[in-house]
Formats: sequence, structure tokens, C-alpha cells
Amino acid sequence: MLAALGLIVVLGAGAVFYVVQPLWPVSRAGPLVGTVDPAALEAHVRMLSDTLPPREWSRPENLERAAEYVAAQLTRAGGRVIDQPYTAFGTLRYRNVIASFGREGGERIVVGAHYDAHAGLPGADDNASGVAGLIELGGLLARTRSVRRGVDLVAFTLEEAPAYRSDAMGSWVHARSLRDGGVRVRAMISLEMIGYFTDARGSQQLPHPALGLVYPTTGNFIAVIGRLGEARLVRRVKRAMQKATELPVYSMNAPTVVPGVDFSDHRSYWAHDYPAVMVTDTAFYRNPHYHTSTDTSATLDYRRMAKVVEAVHGAVVALTR
Repeated sequence: MLAALGLIVVLGAGAVFYVVQPLWPVSRAGPLVGTVDPAALEAHVRMLSDTLPPREWSRPENLERAAEYVAAQLTRAGGRVIDQPYTAFGTLRYRNVIASFGREGGERIVVGAHYDAHAGLPGADDNASGVAGLIELGGLLARTRSVRRGVDLVAFTLEEAPAYRSDAMGSWVHARSLRDGGVRVRAMISLEMIGYFTDARGSQQLPHPALGLVYPTTGNFIAVIGRLGEARLVRRVKRAMQKATELPVYSMNAPTVVPGVDFSDHRSYWAHDYPAVMVTDTAFYRNPHYHTSTDTSATLDYRRMAKVVEAVHGAVVALTR
């Protein structure tokens, strides 16, 4: 009986370590090449969520305006920018915007965020925040001399319904093009809602109450989410992010049956056998404005959002080594 109980304890501890890893503290070095200006992030979010809505599938002309804005900003940041146009829903035309940094050719690191929004809503956190982070990440990469591999920043269209989970998703189109072209991808990072933080007790919901034993119930952290079998990638991204910021960083490796684990563009890369993770403020597990008209630019915390971008930059640089 005691032996069986001991085995259960060991297996349980092992499972917790695998899901949450790593548990030990990491020494922090701070941002690698300088900080991100919170005001710049806010300006991008306001443009996308206040000026350019509705950014939904049925308004391709507005999505085009958003794509033009993102392309101009990534060009200004120093990226080698190209478009990836495609057709969906019959004859409607859409495009991804791709900005490349570092080496040309060879193995890539992909970081992406979708610039469309759900059902004509403002979509400030979902996902103007991710796109704003992508733009400012470009500025950091342009100033980084230690990028030893190619990095592609991709602004996707059509992540939201009715394209969601279909081959009309911009991320699906991009991942398929990489697979068809035989491109090697070391890792993909999806930036999905990175701007909502709160210090209110009980503000963080979890997929299961038992997870409250190992995760915070206050929504003041950023999370790295991966699937089963990719714990090493999640651990590497998490540790690099922790080194670059004092913002709390948590992680989870879980099966896709857990709601939210595959709720973004990284699932398109999983579908094409590429390793991928999601960096997120946990969306509907925290943000009460998710998929509502109140998901506005005024609800976001740009100071902490800037720290997320600095942390992701640290992870990208680590992945290029």
C-alpha cells in the first residue's frame, strides 16, 4: 500500500513538473537591446481597434487597410516585407504580411499574430495587442546583432470565425506554404492577446479548479502554452522570457482537449508538423471583455504589455542560437 501510494505521489509530481515546468527560479538579465515604448504599443492598438474596424472577414477592404498599416510599420521597423495574398470564401482576396529579419534562407523562427477581429468588434486585446507586439518586436530585432538565424514576423488575416479551424486561416496558408516549400522551422510563437493584466484577487480563471494549486488566481502574468510532447520548447521559451523580464511568466503543456490550448494560429503549424507555442494573457480565462464591444484600447495595460514584447524578443534570440 505504501509503495503504491509513493508511486502515485511520484507520478503526480512528475506530471505537475511536466505541465508547469520549469519550477526553479531564473536569474534575470533584463531586455537585450533596450526597452519597448508603451506609448508606441498603444498607438498601434488604437489605430487597429479605434480607427480601422470592422476587421472581419466580410470587410476585406478594411482588412486591406489594416494590412497596409502593418506592412508600413514593419518596413519602418527594418524588416524585409512581402505580401502573401490568397483567395477565400469564393473570390474574396486577403493577405498575410511577412517581415523577415536576420539571415535569408535556411531554418526559420516564425512569430505571428492575427490582425482580423471577431464579428466587427474593436478587438483591442484580441488581437490588436498581438499585432502591436509584433511590430515593436520587429524594431527590437532590427537592433539585435546576435540573431543567428532567419526570423519571420507574420501578421495573419482570418483567424476568427468563420475561417477558424479551416484552410482559410492566414496562418494555415502560411504554414502550408512553408511545408510545401520544404522550409525548416525551428519554432513558431503565436502572440494571442498579450495586453490585459489585473492585480485583482480571483481575476484569473483556470481550466480546472485543481490547477489553482500550481497557478496564480490573479491575472498579472503572461503564459506560454504548448501541446503534449513539446515540453522542451515550452521550457526554453519560458526560461528565456523569464531572463528578459520581471513580469511573471507561467507555462502549461496540455492536450488540445483543454479549452484554449489550440485556440489560435499556432494550431495551423501543429497541423503541418511544426513545433509551436502560444504566448497569451489567457484570453477568456482572464479578460472579461473577450469577444465583446468593450474590448477596447482603454482596457489594456501597455506597460506590462511592453515587458511581454521584451520577453518574447529574448525568447526569439535564444531560439536562434
